[in-house]
Parts: sequence; C-alpha cells; structure tokens
Amino acid sequence: MPDLLLELFSEEIPARMQGKAADDLKRLVTDGLVERGLTYAHAAAFATPRRLTLAIEGLSERSALRREERKGPRLDAPAKAREGFLRAIGASEAEAAALAAKPVSEIAIPGVRVVARPEKKSEVLFALIERPGREAAEIVAETVEAVIRAFPWPKSMRWGAGSLRWVRPLRSILCLLTTEAGAEVVPFGIDGIPAGNLARGHRFMAPDAFAVSSFEDYEAKLARAFVILDPKDRAERIWHEATQLAFAQGLEVIEDKGLLAEIAGLVEWPVVLMGRIAEPFLHLPPEVLSTSMKEHQKFLSVRDPGTGRVTGYVVVANRETADDGAAILAGNAKVLAARLSDAVFFWENDLRTPLDAMTGKLGAVTFHNRLGTQGARIARIAALAREIAPLVKADPDLAERAAKLAKADLASQMVYEFPELQGVMGKYYAEKAGEDGAVALAAEQHYSPLGPSDFVPSEPVPVAVALADKLDTLTGFWAIDEKPTGSKDPFALRRAALGVIRLLLENGIRLPLTRVLLDPVRRNRAAMVAAGAVPAEDVPDLSNDRVERECALVLAEDLLSFFADRLKVYLRDQGIRHDVIDAAYQLGGQDDLTLLVARVRALSDFLATREAANLLQGYRRAVNILEAEEKKDGVEYSLAPEPKLAETHEEGALFDALDEAEAAIGPALGRENFEAAMSALAGLRAPIDDFFETTVVNAPSAIIRRNRLCLLNRIRAVMNQVAIFSAVEG
Repeated sequence: MPDLLLELFSEEIPARMQGKAADDLKRLVTDGLVERGLTYAHAAAFATPRRLTLAIEGLSERSALRREERKGPRLDAPAKAREGFLRAIGASEAEAAALAAKPVSEIAIPGVRVVARPEKKSEVLFALIERPGREAAEIVAETVEAVIRAFPWPKSMRWGAGSLRWVRPLRSILCLLTTEAGAEVVPFGIDGIPAGNLARGHRFMAPDAFAVSSFEDYEAKLARAFVILDPKDRAERIWHEATQLAFAQGLEVIEDKGLLAEIAGLVEWPVVLMGRIAEPFLHLPPEVLSTSMKEHQKFLSVRDPGTGRVTGYVVVANRETADDGAAILAGNAKVLAARLSDAVFFWENDLRTPLDAMTGKLGAVTFHNRLGTQGARIARIAALAREIAPLVKADPDLAERAAKLAKADLASQMVYEFPELQGVMGKYYAEKAGEDGAVALAAEQHYSPLGPSDFVPSEPVPVAVALADKLDTLTGFWAIDEKPTGSKDPFALRRAALGVIRLLLENGIRLPLTRVLLDPVRRNRAAMVAAGAVPAEDVPDLSNDRVERECALVLAEDLLSFFADRLKVYLRDQGIRHDVIDAAYQLGGQDDLTLLVARVRALSDFLATREAANLLQGYRRAVNILEAEEKKDGVEYSLAPEPKLAETHEEGALFDALDEAEAAIGPALGRENFEAAMSALAGLRAPIDDFFETTVVNAPSAIIRRNRLCLLNRIRAVMNQVAIFSAVEG
C-alpha cells in the first residue's frame, strides 16, 4: 500500500495561521480521498513558516468498484423530467433529449443501465450505475488540486498573472506516492507550478533544492538542511535551551505557552539567545516589561526567582551566525530600549495623574450608547458594591472606594498602549497613590474570574467589587434586551454570569440575588432613560414605585433563569445532571445559589441510591394516577385526606409514614440539612410500594376514592417540599 507525501512550499505563512492550516490540510485531503474511494491507515500534518506538509500512510492502491442505484421519474412522466434524470446520470444535454424519446431498452449511457420497475400503479425509471475503480495517483491529483484551490485561509492573495489564491505566493509542490518499488511523482500542476519530488531547506543556511523519496527521507534531509519540521519539536527545543540558559545565570523563564507556540511558528531552525534588560528600565512593573517584550518583539521574559523582577529576555533567532548571535542581540536590545523608553514615559506620566482625575476622564467615555458613560457605570458599580459589602464581610467604605477607582487605569496611557494590562496597572497606580491594600487588590482582581478555570478572588473587598461589576453588566444589558442568543454573546454575558456563580460558590457566599438585583436593574433602567435609549412612550412611569419595582422584578426573575442555565453548565462538568438542578430550582425562590447547590448536591447523592430509584417510581405512579383522574373529573384533589377513612392496614401505614416524614422534613429544611430531609424521604419507599400493591385507588365508594386521590396528592406535596421530583428524568 502506498504512502503519500505532500508539501506546499510558499513564502512565510503567518504563525497564527499555521496550526489551523495544517489541521485543515489533513482534514480536507483525507476527507477528499475517502469520498473518492480511497482508504488510509494514518495521517499527520506539519507546518513551518514556509511549508505545509502532509504524510499519509497505508493508502489504498485504487478505489473499489462502486455500484449505486438512483430512482428517477415515472415512465409516463413528461419528457423534461426524463431528460433531467438522464442528464443527472451522465448523459449530455443533446443525448438526454434524444434518449428521452426512446424505449427504456434502447437507452445507452456508458456505465449505466436504465430499467423500469413497477411501483404502486405505475412504472418508475431506475438507473443502475457502476463506477469503475481508479488509480490512487489519479484520485490524489484530483483531490489535492481541489483542496489547494479552495483552501480556507483567513486571508489570501493572488500574485502574478495566475488565478490561484494562497496565503502567500506558492512556490512549489512536492507530491509523492511511495511504495516498496520506489517513489512516483503524482502528475498534476496548478497555475504553472508542477508537482515534483524536490524540497528546499532553510532560506539562508541551505536554500538549494534536493530530491526526496519518502517521508522519512524528507524529514531527515530537512533536518540536515536546518529545518525542524514538527512545530512541537521546535517549541520543545526553544523551551529546553531557554530554561538552560536562564538556569545557568540563576534565573527562570516565565512560562507562556501561547507565545512559545507563536515563536515556534516564526522559525524553522530556532537559535536561542538571552539578553538582559538595561538598568534604567528595571523599575517598571514586571507585567509592563513582559507585555511590551511579548507584544512588540515576541520575547520570552526571564525573571529573578528571588525578587520576582523581570531582568532579562529570550530572543529566538532563525539562523546560526558566525558571532554566535551577538549582532542579533545587539540589534534587539536597541529596539527594546526604544520600546521600554516609551513605557517609562507612559508610567511616569500616569503616576503624575491622581486616580480620581483618571476616573473623572471616564465620564466622557461611552460605555454603551443605551447605558450611558463609563463614569455613570462606575457610579452604579460603587453603589452596588457598598450594598453587597456587608453580605460578603467587606468594609462598605473600602468596597465603594475600590469600585470608584478600580477602572481608573482605563484612562491611563499605559493601558491605552497595552489594553491587556487593565486591572494590573490599576493595582500599581493605587499602591503608588497610597490607597488601602484592599483597594489596590480590587483594582487588579475585579475582572476575575474570566472563565471556567481562571483565578477566583477570595478577599472580601475584591469579591464585592467583582460581583458588583458583573451584576451591573448583566442587569444593564438585560434592561436594554441585549441578551445572548444561540452562539452569539457579543457582550460576554455568559462569562459574566459564570463569574458570579464561581465567586459565590467557591467563596461560600450566601447572597439573595433577587434582592441584590433589584437596585442595579432599576439603576440601569434609569440610565437607559437618561441616555434617551428608548422612546418616551415605551418607558414605564418610573416615578411610580410599584410600577418600577414590578418591571425590575420581571427582569430580575428572567436573569435568575439565565443564572440557572449557566449553573447547569458549571455543574455538568462536576457530574451533576441538569434535571437534578431543575428539580431543585423549580421549587421557586431559589435565588441563593450557594444554598441551591447544596440542595442539588444532596439530591444528586440521594438519587444515586436504590431507595431513591424505587421511591421515584412510586412518586410517578401516584402523580400519573392523580393527574389522569383530575383531568377526567375536572377537579383538583388538593384537600387534606382523612386518616379515619383508611380501609387497609397499608393505607393507614402510609398516612403514618407521611406524618413522620413531614415532621422530619420541615425542621431539616429549616436547618438547611438537606441530607436529613432526603433521609426522611427514603422512609416513604416501602409504605408507598405496599399501598399500591394492596389498595385500589379508584374504589367503588366515591368518598373513599376521593380520599385516596387526596392521599396521592399528599405524597406529591410532601416529596415536593424537598424537590420537584417530576422534573427528574429517567
């Protein structure tokens, strides 16, 4: 079975596009080969700055004979319908017109036999098609050409007089089928570029072409020509050499996997060099140094593990030089000095501006055209942080102060240059201004958590500000009806809701969300009105407290449902089913997420037991009978059943069991001891089973029947104190 080697050699491919391009090449070529009838054993794709490479092992030598059957129109259908069918199975337009008028037995199309078969009350045309197998080389040529011409680059270009579009000018194509007998060039070409067996090495260190005969030969010759084919190997080499250089000087490289992968996409033959940051720049915050070097020059940062200060950097060159990289380091140091001089200018200018003055500038910055300015938003967040503070054991004055200053750095020159430093710079500016440490920490941490695995603040003041920030965002966009839809979430509201959930749960915070949400909803509605975001006739009379509160409650309840949906996603990764969350949430009033999750976890554990499975069957049987009879009778059997009307021992025992369970469940729920409440429910299993085995619900006596239906309602009511068990699936 032959192996396929494909290399598409071009000018430099942007590093950010290489990984996806390699994946796309592998997917598109292998899918195309399989669709055309070839199979394969294994495929791997690689990328360097100048080439995309695909190696496929165990390719079949030719496609198999394919037979298919296509149903056509009725034999007596109009001529146009028969012509269309004949064209679809291989006839030309002229042939189809002529053949449509002939009897079925005289229709002759190569590789196709047309027959008429009886079906229902008429005869229907069928085409029996045989597609002969094709050689692998023919299929590979057809597939690769199609893939190259339609390759999904994010951006592409044309060059010269050709029609081909590629990310950068395509210079050569290597395409070989290798067998034990030798290597064969797949014969095809695109825009004057013929496929061949030649590859090229490093642009400067080994630019000459060389012939290859297999993937192993190709990879080995590339290595001798100063090209490391696999980006993972390049990244490992860079990291190993960088950490060794740093270790030799008592330093350590700051890990940045994204930057490391990007650097590996910039070089074919990585040569690792290390430089030191000049003394005049060492007073800058380490994040400023790291960010400037990363964004502008793609340097890995090196720090002193004793002080935590960034003191050096790693440069990765793309070639070896006679002076061992001295000129490269000198040139990079010169450029770095200019970049860091700008950073020093921004830093010193920002320090001259008081934080309150920075915040004041945000009053002229629009947050959203329907929700007012950043300044107005900060005022809302500060008011909300003050309200939340006692609930998270934070000092209200500090929480309000922190919220007022947390976003001040958005007006700084440093954050304007490096937006990713927002929050980080706020901490440094607050420290330099002599603000309380909690205020500085809140400036840094209030954006967190930014995702399911991001850091979660735990100190009270940062938690208060982080919650206020996220809740204001959510209530604001809820107020203007800009909610996430499908996969679209332009304002990252799902992330904000998950952030609130993680802040509450991972810190064990008890927060009544309905009450907490009402004020920010009202403030955001007021901001919407003040901004003229909606026509006056669409705005409720906000001078009427009752109307305003009702509007706020509707939005708050809708937002709580959104939190419940996000909670399902969060807990799903912890093995808790969505229906278990629904069973607890549908009790109503479940706006304390920490308490809700405690109930959900206890319910999840309970439902995993055998007693719960059997009890759930009894519950469903009771509810199904009750709902069917209520529908038939047109009444609700919601009155309290009378124990004195019990006719069987098992019926009386069920009354006693329900009394005992209810007496235990109420106090247990009052103590928030959900495990005890579930345990009390477990005692109902046997009495319910015994009742259904010995007692007929629809008794001949109307009084006894009504009493027993009311007893079924009581089963439902008692169990639904713990959770709405009808929401549990399975």
